[in-house]
Amino acid sequence: MKPLIFALCVVFAFGGLSAQTPAWQPSPGHTQVPIWPGAVPDAQPVAGPEDTGTNKHTLVAGRPWVQVGHVSRPTMTVYAPKEKNTGAAVVVFPGGGYQILAIDLEGTEVCDWLTSKGITCVLLKYRVPAPRSSPNWGAFPQSPMALEDAQRTVGLVRFHAADWHIDPHKIGVLGFSAGGHLTAAMSTHFEHRLYPALDAADKESCRPDFAVALYPGHLWIDDEKFELNPDIRTHITRQTPPTFLLQDEDDHVDNVNDSLVYYIALKNAGVPVEMHLYAQGGHAFGLRRTKFPVTGWPQLVETWLATIGMISE
Repeated sequence: MKPLIFALCVVFAFGGLSAQTPAWQPSPGHTQVPIWPGAVPDAQPVAGPEDTGTNKHTLVAGRPWVQVGHVSRPTMTVYAPKEKNTGAAVVVFPGGGYQILAIDLEGTEVCDWLTSKGITCVLLKYRVPAPRSSPNWGAFPQSPMALEDAQRTVGLVRFHAADWHIDPHKIGVLGFSAGGHLTAAMSTHFEHRLYPALDAADKESCRPDFAVALYPGHLWIDDEKFELNPDIRTHITRQTPPTFLLQDEDDHVDNVNDSLVYYIALKNAGVPVEMHLYAQGGHAFGLRRTKFPVTGWPQLVETWLATIGMISE
């Protein structure tokens, strides 16, 4: 990650935090469950116990947001549709620079939207921070942890599809910022698990049926060259799932070129892809409404999901 971008991510993650509290818990009526039955693979030392903090100074749409740090025991929380059930499911990857997780802004608030549309939401609290010392920036292949957690979770969702009233052929992934990169990594690294199979869930495919990457990072890797991260580029095939991309041209954390290079590579590989670019809106806005047109993006995703047959019109 470029020094300036890294600095911005640190400010985003830690600027103006209120007193931190113990491990994050979902709202009443929801239970987070560990995704690993025993020891996690590739466990790394963590500076302290998991903690939750509210950022009251770096506001988004005039409101604070909640972050989770020091995640070493990843969990998933299933949010069932509120009324109708389309059979579709989405595993959500909050952003946070592979350093923290914006757990409400890019997590629970997303699940509220998806479940209101009849889509099961599975919120993944994946491991952070991954190693951050140069030249590592926290993601695969420098660090396998988040991608291992994502692979495991998609397999678990497919394994439990009947129990959770999900169509096993309508399971997608959606991520923001670093979570957008994790979405691209999941879309291109599903043939083989990064860890030894543990149980029947790991025998299920972890290929997403669709992917939504919102202001993704870590895809454009060189200021001097217009090139896609080779670890993503060399694994794109026609089996890469249909993809939706969205980013702002004034995003000063993750450059618009992150989306552009991925879009071009997907098109060249014959992968169905839809991209929306906006002039203004910045970075890390989640679903919160602002004055900028980009905040109408959820309707665009709903329309796209209908066009690719994941939900009805």
